[in-house]
Amino acid sequence: MFASKATWLPFFALGYGILATPTPHDTISFHGLFDITSESVHNVHLKYSDRVPLGDVRVVYGDCTTMSPHDFHHEVASFSAKSGLTPDRIVWVVPHDIMENGCLHAYFENGLVGRSEPVKLSSPLSKRQSLDEIGDSNGLWFNGVKYLNSTKKTSVSVEEAKNKRIAIVGGGMSGLMTSLLLTSVGMTNWHITESTERIGGRIRTKYLNGSKPEDYQYQEMGPMRFHHTNETLDIQDHKLVFQLSDVLNEMNGNDSELAVKFIPWIQSNPNTPANSRGYRLPNGRIPTAAQLSADPSVLPPVANASDPVGAELGEGFVDQLLDFTPERMRNISANVFRAHREAIDRGLFHWSETSFLKYKLGLDTNTVDFLSGSGSSPMWGEWYDSVYFSATNWRTIDKGLESLPRAFAPHVEGKITYGRKITGLDYNNDTSKVSLTWREHPLDKSTKTEEYDYAVVAVPFSKVRLWRTPTYSSLLSRAISTLNYAQSCKVALHYETRFWESQENPIMGGCGSVDIPGIGSVCYPAYKINSTGPGVILASYVSGVQARSVAALSEEDHVAMVQEAMVEAHGEIANEQWTGAYDRQCWEVDEHQAGAWASPTVGQQELFIPAYHKTELNTIFIGEHTSITHAWIFSALESAVRGTTQLLLELGLVDEAKQVVDTWMARWITV
Repeated sequence: MFASKATWLPFFALGYGILATPTPHDTISFHGLFDITSESVHNVHLKYSDRVPLGDVRVVYGDCTTMSPHDFHHEVASFSAKSGLTPDRIVWVVPHDIMENGCLHAYFENGLVGRSEPVKLSSPLSKRQSLDEIGDSNGLWFNGVKYLNSTKKTSVSVEEAKNKRIAIVGGGMSGLMTSLLLTSVGMTNWHITESTERIGGRIRTKYLNGSKPEDYQYQEMGPMRFHHTNETLDIQDHKLVFQLSDVLNEMNGNDSELAVKFIPWIQSNPNTPANSRGYRLPNGRIPTAAQLSADPSVLPPVANASDPVGAELGEGFVDQLLDFTPERMRNISANVFRAHREAIDRGLFHWSETSFLKYKLGLDTNTVDFLSGSGSSPMWGEWYDSVYFSATNWRTIDKGLESLPRAFAPHVEGKITYGRKITGLDYNNDTSKVSLTWREHPLDKSTKTEEYDYAVVAVPFSKVRLWRTPTYSSLLSRAISTLNYAQSCKVALHYETRFWESQENPIMGGCGSVDIPGIGSVCYPAYKINSTGPGVILASYVSGVQARSVAALSEEDHVAMVQEAMVEAHGEIANEQWTGAYDRQCWEVDEHQAGAWASPTVGQQELFIPAYHKTELNTIFIGEHTSITHAWIFSALESAVRGTTQLLLELGLVDEAKQVVDTWMARWITV
């Protein structure tokens, strides 16, 4: 299974030095009292003498000289000590008004049985802002202090907590990341249930014509790139992906067969075919971006707005509302979670660009359509994507993004069930257990179930909404049943050679966008530039309503349409070189996904996200749809960090929650 934690993730120092001065009445002593701050949560470790009090114990915080069980600042915990069942830790939710240099006191039947040394308060950790600075009344930051207050968890038996049986539903990146995080803190009693026969979820590298990764004849039918940096901004978010790859490589002993190696991704190239609004070169081919830039006069005029003055005014107001100042761009790149809070305050979730132009500025329908189309997504998405796509340096993964889930394979072996399509969740109020339900065969008359202590559901709501589930809160139920998903289709075509690299205007990687209906973007491989042998073009990448139309085509009709577009872009050589091999992926009709990525409409995101930060009926929901950003692998990974932290706090394992937060760049979590 997993490599020793000591080899890749140093365990959080628990501080077992005794802080209490033994007295004749000291049967309980307190350990691990360091880095205490106001408005924080902590595990206080307990050690017992041979005279363990059997019965109800109260732990309070107050003046170190008091002997009265009724004289204290606040109560910390209460628990029942039984023979062989004494808790290892208590959970201390430190209030904002805590007094300095007080002590913890343990009382049994009003008698003092333990007292700590004076507790010194530390300054808040500088790596995360204090809650006052970034506090969010809407709960869009995950606040462990408030969370533990709501659970009323006061004591912990560590062995019992770490042996809880955890169902991880879904073997995509958020589910795989959850398994890694749980194991890193000593929780190994988890099991992944996956509906397909593979891991990786929407990571979908296709190796065409029966090739292997080392043959370099592949295209990405799901995510394909990671923004890295640009000339002025250090984009933080995807560093979580790079950190994960380092951890996996070390866990796998730098095995070349399982290596995750990043290589440059070429985002743009002047010789890729361009949207020429119907104009074609004399030879009938689509012009390149460089050719149009050299002579833009050849382009046909664009359709005019009904109100040119209003259009200009509308563009100006939208630009003013988005206000992409250099400082704001830096803030988004440094901390997208804080930028999310600012976006709410500035109203970027209240309007789509379309509704802002029509209902706020009062522009006519034709002008609105000319400027923005009919999109219903809030302007927040445009805000953060504008920073992400400002990157001048991009990365992809050598031999395909499939290398990332492949690196997990040795560590989930024997702990995953493939091909099991969950149809429901059930919660037993008497046992506080959650069960997964499925059928071995779709037409079986009876279902099968398996019971767990908790379920971490890493399945998109586009699938969960078809399950039979317990009665969740109204907010969570509406999120599951109504969260909007975008659709997209990709077609990859296999050719005898990489002919596009040796034409008159060679294309060395990059993506272009053509005007042919149903084609969208065309992307060329960034790997093995100028190499010999067969090659693969991502010949069509279309999203939105056009993806819905092409998904309805037969596979043969769709592929034929795309191949015809390649002839229009490259000439007859595209016909001569096509091997007939292809791959097609339309995510909306994928039975395991039913959508390409979450795309909340106006009002959904800020309304629904607080629901994901609550554990309902021993179930936690994770996945890119539960993140404040969508459609990125980073979003799936950070949701797993949040969900794992949430579970650990639910179990009272505060030290382990802090380990996860501190190790995995969790800038948005306060514990």
